[in-house]
Amino acid sequence: MPLSAPAKPDDSIERLLAALLPESHEINVVPRKRLHWEYKGEAQLYLFMQGEVSVLRATDGLVIASAYDSHLFGLAESLQSLRCHILRVETASTILRVGVGKAMEIFDRQNLWRDVAITLAYFNSYLFYRNDLVVQQRTYSVIRDHLQEMIQLPLATRMRTSILEYIQERTHLSRSSVLNVIFALKSGSYIEVKRGGYLIAMKHLPEKF
Repeated sequence: MPLSAPAKPDDSIERLLAALLPESHEINVVPRKRLHWEYKGEAQLYLFMQGEVSVLRATDGLVIASAYDSHLFGLAESLQSLRCHILRVETASTILRVGVGKAMEIFDRQNLWRDVAITLAYFNSYLFYRNDLVVQQRTYSVIRDHLQEMIQLPLATRMRTSILEYIQERTHLSRSSVLNVIFALKSGSYIEVKRGGYLIAMKHLPEKF
């Protein structure tokens, strides 16, 4: 039984965003642009306000997570030098940045380190959840879990990314493995798929298939 996704600490993230916003600067971003963790030699925090952005593993571009609502990125990267992940903007988005030096001053002055710790704990828990989705599971289980994750997204979001693209960006499963399971689920009337492979609707999926 896979782990459940951790609850996003919205209150803590919103407090951090509100504190950083007055000292942040909006940046011009275009879809598929990748953001750098440093600007003019200083580590940056990114305030994601709206749109869609994905977190990619730096080594191979595997999608670890996607954000569709307000978020704060760069906390771990600003506190240590290892750059394990990169950000990729997926749609027209509103994103601001602030230098880590100014951010740390704000955290100190407003006593926000508890919220920083809660947010970092969430990111850490999400990595365990993400790992549980794909490691040492049967092919069908991996696909089923990603379909269950996908169906929770708004229809407009699902219409931008096919099932095949969504799963292959997040796993190392082959094209044929994914398509075979999709075809079987579609034939069994478990999922409704629009031409092009876009997920429209889904019934309760069996544990085994």
